[in-house]
Amino acid sequence: MYDVIIRNGMVCDGTGNPWTKLDVGIRSGKIVRLAKLVFEQAEIEVDVSGCIVSPGFIDPHVHSDLLCTNPEIHKIRVLQGITTELFGQDGISVAPVSKHTKQEWQKQLKGLNGDIGDWPWETIEEYLSFLETADMIGNAAYLIPHGNIRTLVMGFEGRQATKEECREMREWVEAGMRQGAFGISSGIQYPPCAYANLEELVEICKGAAKYDGCFVVHIRNESNLSLEALDEVIEAARISGIRLHISHFKVCGKINRDKLEKALRKLEEARQEGIEVTFDQYPYTAASTMLQAIIPPWAQAGGTKAILNRLREPHLREKIKEEMLHNGEYDNPVRNNGWDHIVIASVVLDENKKFEGKSLQEIGEIQQKDPADAAMDLLISEEAAATMIIHWGVEEDVTKVMKNPLQMVGSDGVFGGKPHPRLYGSFARVLGKYGREEKIFSIPEAIRKMTSAPAQLLRLKDRGMIREGYWGDLVVFDPATVMDCATFENPHQLPSGIRHVFVNGKWTVSDGKYMGETAGRIIRRDHLIPSTHNHH
Repeated sequence: MYDVIIRNGMVCDGTGNPWTKLDVGIRSGKIVRLAKLVFEQAEIEVDVSGCIVSPGFIDPHVHSDLLCTNPEIHKIRVLQGITTELFGQDGISVAPVSKHTKQEWQKQLKGLNGDIGDWPWETIEEYLSFLETADMIGNAAYLIPHGNIRTLVMGFEGRQATKEECREMREWVEAGMRQGAFGISSGIQYPPCAYANLEELVEICKGAAKYDGCFVVHIRNESNLSLEALDEVIEAARISGIRLHISHFKVCGKINRDKLEKALRKLEEARQEGIEVTFDQYPYTAASTMLQAIIPPWAQAGGTKAILNRLREPHLREKIKEEMLHNGEYDNPVRNNGWDHIVIASVVLDENKKFEGKSLQEIGEIQQKDPADAAMDLLISEEAAATMIIHWGVEEDVTKVMKNPLQMVGSDGVFGGKPHPRLYGSFARVLGKYGREEKIFSIPEAIRKMTSAPAQLLRLKDRGMIREGYWGDLVVFDPATVMDCATFENPHQLPSGIRHVFVNGKWTVSDGKYMGETAGRIIRRDHLIPSTHNHH
């Protein structure tokens, strides 16, 4: 007797192989039989004729670190087939913290990760244990955020670390790996990670490499200096021996389009040299991040209070304005894309809700002030908790990147306000628009990029493929109708064609409706003995 039999589906096992007609038998949360189960019975039998049965989608770049504890909000993820998410992104997340840094992180991350009140944890171990007691719909894995360990060692100071501080950060990384993290993340464009030099990156990477962790990184610059920024992280991987994964790979700004081919070639050359490098990408020509990223890195040092004080200081404000328009040395959204391409995605205060979905150009016109002043005034009134969408690219470049075999699909979804449609649409968009309609790759290949590819990145032994003995994380979708429905104007739209989802063998979505199940688990890294061989 089985708990569940999924009958008559076209099974795409996650490897990229063409579909095959098999029934899937599940018992005690795991797939125990793949065969034509003609004579067997189960408590739950689902006929999925005409549909594809795929492993549950694994999202390697998300910001659900806090809101995963609220099923009512978080259910939009499983309703699009996502069964596992990787938290701790961009070097800025919710653990580890200390009583000195916690308040500042709670303030800084409100826009990015939402607000669940005071956090009852400090260490990664305590955070993961907290999630284990929460009602989680899907599975979660965690990366050690570089910014968090940096602030434990040296506060929010905008300077390079000493050798001793780097060594101390490495110890924090090793502790996080032992507590079950899968690697380390950095967002070298964002303070406090932005102040790190190569030596610091190498040292923290060595701490994760010792446990075969990965380095998941938002590079220092995704526009004018994107090639140099890629060189930096490849060099960090070369010296430390870590596996490198680039977050939301792209080259921003129309003026930089010629760099895309070169960037892809750099990854290929790194591979040929024996550096294991991969990347994720969301299938859109616009980015989304915290609004404060429009101001230069020096103006973001020292935490939220220091940032807001600089914005209030007239001569500093003038200096910031000047740099936003002319300086291309940092990854400058204003100079590269213009005020009319920067749209407010979410705010905290009710009186500012009217600005959600409007560009800074429009907000400036409404308020009859310079868009730069409108932006800075908004940051002050929101205490920097606002987020933005930046329209940066062209469709042709998105497909070129997506076709690359090193690509995996990641949403980079951020909740709240008028979010980027990628929060709701990424996976269905790749299947429907790029797989079925534009045929840039087969549906089984699209599925591989969403399942076994991220599972390989995380070294998951029992997820990401449909295999006997693997966990019953499965999504059943209609290949004829699967499509994203979320738009920039109306982002809160679930995709079509996602029929059923099983998480750890539990029927969580039935006929496109969330069933109230919370069978998600915390996935901890296999406890390897650290490797003793030194990399030179």
